Amino acid sequence: MTGQPEGLISIQDFIRWGASRFNQAGLFFGHGSDNALDEAAELVLFALHLPADFPGAYRDCRLTPDERATVAALIERRVRERCPAAYLTGRARFAGLEFLVTEDVLVPRSPLAELVEDGFAPWFDPERVGRVLDLCAGSGCIGIAAAAYLPDAQVDLVDVSPGALAVAAANVARHDLADRVRVVESDLFAALAGQRYDLIVSNPPYVAAEELAALPAEYRAEPSLGLAGGDDGLDLVREILRQAPAHLAPDGVLIVEVGSSADTLVEQFPDVPFTWLEFARGGDGVFLLTREQLLADAPSFVAAGRRP
Repeated sequence: MTGQPEGLISIQDFIRWGASRFNQAGLFFGHGSDNALDEAAELVLFALHLPADFPGAYRDCRLTPDERATVAALIERRVRERCPAAYLTGRARFAGLEFLVTEDVLVPRSPLAELVEDGFAPWFDPERVGRVLDLCAGSGCIGIAAAAYLPDAQVDLVDVSPGALAVAAANVARHDLADRVRVVESDLFAALAGQRYDLIVSNPPYVAAEELAALPAEYRAEPSLGLAGGDDGLDLVREILRQAPAHLAPDGVLIVEVGSSADTLVEQFPDVPFTWLEFARGGDGVFLLTREQLLADAPSFVAAGRRP
């Protein structure tokens, strides 16, 4: 079934129809919603220039012929292109804030949002956070949200991709944070000589090669630069562990999301005292290490290094 459907009149009609199309096509959901109905609602309301919290009482409102054609076309694009809905709308929410999204960046979805909303407490005193580094920043959602929730913090957004940094810069401007948030092009810490931070937060590429090849099409629509972590998923993570101590303040903390590569990381560094964070809203694979812990295990990190 393609093209504009017959017999659909209301907003709710199109949400129901969209969900049915998505389920029929076997789409994957994991970029902001986890089910067909919520994703259909997101796209229908976007096409109609309505907010996500549009009151349910008005969902029986009838659409004009032009509106019906616009909504149907967007629903069919989601089915045909198999890309995350955020790439069709150009927006995504993270930590209660809305961010611009393009195909140059991953769709924001990290469990770190919950930690940011809490000001990184209880793992770090929010009042002691002066400088924050968002490493492998992509859209900048983590660092920008950190600046929003920590009004005294200075934040650097670092990424190697010029396209991603352009999106991050647009998001800095969108949230009017140019006075406290800086965008830096760098391969990890390469352009940060002499810079130290109270808190380094990173959601680096961590998907192993075999896992990457088996991902649903929606993930393959995202930039591989933001996903591919080498054969075992830990190429950049090992380098972050090795270099981070030189860029942390004396009482600094490193927080890194490694997702599905968590077990591999523990196997490689069995003596490192990773603290694995838990999240009330779900998600896992995020560890915390203090600067002192990183220094104590520096020999093992240096020996591992960045693999060819």
